[in-house]
Amino acid sequence: MTHLTARERDRVRMASHVLSLRVDGELLERIRQHAAKRGMSVQDYVVRTLIREDFDERFQSSVDETKRLGIWGPAG
Repeated sequence: MTHLTARERDRVRMASHVLSLRVDGELLERIRQHAAKRGMSVQDYVVRTLIREDFDERFQSSVDETKRLGIWGPAG
């Protein structure tokens, strides 16, 4: 059972490519544990994490730009 939304699954399927990574054995085990807690495969967990990180970065950029323009909140 995966917890990816339909939109996330579509994004993965639309432009599916292979990405090969070397990771430390301990890190892989932690990733496996996190995925298992969520009932996800390692692949789905990693993809979802990357999608979330990408969204967080774009959201923060938007907030920063809005502050810089003086539209919302104090400029940083």
